[in-house]
Amino acid sequence: MQRLFSMFPNGWPGTGLLLLRLVSGILLINDGVTELLGGPQGLGIMRPFSETAAGALILVGLWTPITGVLVVIIELWSILSRTGDLRNCVELATFGAALAMLGPGARSLDARLFGRKRIDIREH
Repeated sequence: MQRLFSMFPNGWPGTGLLLLRLVSGILLINDGVTELLGGPQGLGIMRPFSETAAGALILVGLWTPITGVLVVIIELWSILSRTGDLRNCVELATFGAALAMLGPGARSLDARLFGRKRIDIREH
């Protein structure tokens, strides 16, 4: 993951990425759970389950570039199958693409697991 980003921004840019992750994750989880509770049957459970799982990963900032691309695919699937609201699907696909390109920010599991490490070398 570290190779995908030059840095994990902190400060105002990191806060902006955190807000983007929180909003998109909550919306994805809400849409997925709402559809799952609506009673899809058979293969109809695959898309809302994927949407919920992707929302949870985005929310905590784990595997963000891969999950962002997955969100784009899920939302395009929703648009083409006409199962979701067009405006909502376009917004979530845009959020997913932005997160895939920008990264998760400093306040994420990706930053904890894959972020740059600082090593202080002291001479005696």
